[in-house]
Amino acid sequence: RSWFMLDDRTSPARTAAEKLNRDCQCATLDAPRLARALAEALGEGSDIKATHPHLFASAPVFLPQPDLKAMAELVREIENAAETQAYRALALAQASEADLPDHGPHGVFMGYDFHLSADGPKLIEINTNAGGPLLNAYLAEAQLACCAPIERALNGFALRDFEADVMAMFEAEWRAQRGDRPLKRIAIVDSAPREQYLFPEFVLARNLFQRFGFEAEIVDGGALVFDGQELSADGKSIDLVYNRLIDFAFADPAHAPLREAWLGGAVVVTPSPRHHALMADKRNLVHLANPALGLVPLSARSALPGALVVTAANAEELWSERKRYFFKPADGYASKGVYRGDKLTRRTWNEIVSGRYIAQTYVPPSERFIRVGDEVMARKVDIRLYTYRGSMLLAAARLYQGQTTNFRTPGGGFAPVFFL
Repeated sequence: RSWFMLDDRTSPARTAAEKLNRDCQCATLDAPRLARALAEALGEGSDIKATHPHLFASAPVFLPQPDLKAMAELVREIENAAETQAYRALALAQASEADLPDHGPHGVFMGYDFHLSADGPKLIEINTNAGGPLLNAYLAEAQLACCAPIERALNGFALRDFEADVMAMFEAEWRAQRGDRPLKRIAIVDSAPREQYLFPEFVLARNLFQRFGFEAEIVDGGALVFDGQELSADGKSIDLVYNRLIDFAFADPAHAPLREAWLGGAVVVTPSPRHHALMADKRNLVHLANPALGLVPLSARSALPGALVVTAANAEELWSERKRYFFKPADGYASKGVYRGDKLTRRTWNEIVSGRYIAQTYVPPSERFIRVGDEVMARKVDIRLYTYRGSMLLAAARLYQGQTTNFRTPGGGFAPVFFL
């Protein structure tokens, strides 16, 4: 299914997208409608605008259809590569532990993040527990048509269809490990979940599972108990864990019960430590972009920025060329510990060299000009494709200021994507 496709017959898609991102300051978000829908979905009394004032942008991002095609092709090729023995040997060899069993699931809500360059999209990173898909689905349905092409685009999305696709994904994960056994109870697991910025999405997930007939709860990862047979919380057994922990390897002693249950196959976990090791460890970007390995066909590899593992051997060369690179920790998340090369100090550089970092060729983000109050301001853009087994579920953008996305930017936040 393609999301937000617009008619491109009147002008070249790329020129049109650039013009609209520069000149169209229409506010397509129907804020009252979104507030009502989320209040109903989260529970009356919820006011996400008050608690998360910069979660949603009021304007969309426009992209040319060829960029969607290029991004989708790269996602498919990466997922294909991840099925090969050559790739898995490289990815699992660098994992913190060798014992990462394959129980069958593929991992829900993969997130592929892109920046947009003059010669097409470039993959910035891959995430295994990408946040925001359910929130973005509500955002997508709360859009107003400011012109005829957008009106046509809005006819292509329905929240109920997206939610059905989401449930089909979770049920497929269950069947991959449990076959025809009935799925009864799902736990959405994170550390101190009520303190997480995207806690409202956990509530949306819980309520969605319940509407489809499953028992579901939001559970602190430290509250799980494993008796050698069943994983449970508050005395209730758990069949499937929708994992939102940033303890990707379940290395925290507080998560030992979850790790033991997952290793032994006593519970279905999605995404799991194996999924993170195979897909989201930043060092995998080095393997994928390496032409000598040939893991990704040349036609798709152009969307992969060059990347190197930072070592003591190449440290001085990378320091001298640091302005060309963005430095990222291998197991990083939410832009924590990332540095633009031109912002580095020697002290920080020494920490990078002694840590597990990659150097990725810097691809500046594109810009979207939006109206904030009485002013028109530039906001940086990145694009996220939410996928399952290589197929796109939803596309969304994030608008921001500063070095990385932060949900603190006036006028910024999640934005719908309209493909021209």
